[in-house]
Amino acid sequence: MTIATRAFAATSSTAPLSPYAFDRRSPGPDDVAIEIKFAGVCHSDLHIVKNDLGNTTYPIVPGHEIAGVVTAVGSNVARFKVGDRVGVGCMVDSCRQCRSCLEGEEQYCVPGMTQTYGSPDVHAAETGQKITQGGYSTAIVVDQNYVVTIPDSIPLDAAAPLLCAGITTYSPLKHWKVGPGSKVAVIGLGGLGHMAVKLASAMGAEVTVLSTSDRKKADAERMGAKHFLINSDKAAMKAAGESFDLIINTVSATHEIASHVNLLARDGTMVMLGLTTEGLPVYAMGLLWRRRSVAGSLIGGIRETQEMLDFCAEHGLACDIELIAPDQINEAYARLEKSDVRYRFVLDMARIQG
Repeated sequence: MTIATRAFAATSSTAPLSPYAFDRRSPGPDDVAIEIKFAGVCHSDLHIVKNDLGNTTYPIVPGHEIAGVVTAVGSNVARFKVGDRVGVGCMVDSCRQCRSCLEGEEQYCVPGMTQTYGSPDVHAAETGQKITQGGYSTAIVVDQNYVVTIPDSIPLDAAAPLLCAGITTYSPLKHWKVGPGSKVAVIGLGGLGHMAVKLASAMGAEVTVLSTSDRKKADAERMGAKHFLINSDKAAMKAAGESFDLIINTVSATHEIASHVNLLARDGTMVMLGLTTEGLPVYAMGLLWRRRSVAGSLIGGIRETQEMLDFCAEHGLACDIELIAPDQINEAYARLEKSDVRYRFVLDMARIQG
C-alpha cells in the first residue's frame, strides 16, 4: 500500500505554493517510513521554486530539512525502529560505488546524488511522481542509509534546519580543521551564518561576523561571536586585513567578494556556501600575494551529518527558528527574499489543513 501524503507544492515559477496530495511508495526491505513533524525552509528552496537554475520540474514539493518520527521499517532495517526520532537532509540516495560514496562523501557522488526533491524518481511507477518530492509534506519514505538519528536533547523543530544549515556549515569547519586558536569570519548572519557562528565558537575558534549593518550585532554576540564588522566600513575592513584563517561566506545573492579576500591571512581560505547564480569577480593579485584560496563546499555526507548532530547535542546547539503553519509558506518566502527571518522558518506539518 502506498502512503497518502498531503503537501504544499509549486506548480510553476510564478504561482504561489498550494496544497498538493500525492502518494509515497510503500516501504521496501531497506526503507524507513517517516511521519514528518517539521520541515525547515531553506533559501535554496526559493531558488528551485522560482526556477533560478533553469532546471525545475513542476509540480515540486520543496524541503530538505526534515525531522520526524519513524512509523514503519523494512525487513532489513536494524538501525531504526518505530517511534525513533530521525532526520533526512538534502539527499535520499547515491550510486554507492564511486570513490566519493565509498569514502562517505555521498554529496559528491560522481553520477550525482539523488536529491530529496527534484531528482528523477526511480519509484515513479509506484508513486506516479516523475521526480522526488520533499519535506513540505506529512510523510516520506527513505532508504535507511540516508536517514540519521536526532539526539533526544535537540528539540525536533529546532533540529530540522540542522539537516542542511547545520551540516553545510559544520562540514567546511571540520574540513579546514577549525579549532582552538583559529580565527574565523562569517559573512552574513542568516540561516547558514548563525549556525556557522555557533559551531565555530563551540569548536574553540575566535569568530567575527561581517554584515551590512549592526542590527544583528547582539544576536551574533549571543551566539558566540567575539567581533562584529560592518563590511561597508572601509577603515574597519582595512584594519581587519590579513586576520582570518577561514572565511565562511553564506550569502546567497550576488555580492562583492574581492575586497573580502584581503581579510584572509596567508594560506587562508574563503569558502563559498551560498547558492549564487551569477559570477563573483576575484582578482589574482589578492590570491597569489598571500597564497589565499577561494573554495566551495556542499552539505556533508551521511556519516558527517550524524557527527554534526551529535556535536550539537553535546554542546547544546540548535537553530534559532520561527515556527509557522504550512499555509504561511508564501508569506515566509516573501520575507525570506527580504532576509526578514531570525533565523530559519520551520513548517509545523501537524498544522497542515485538509
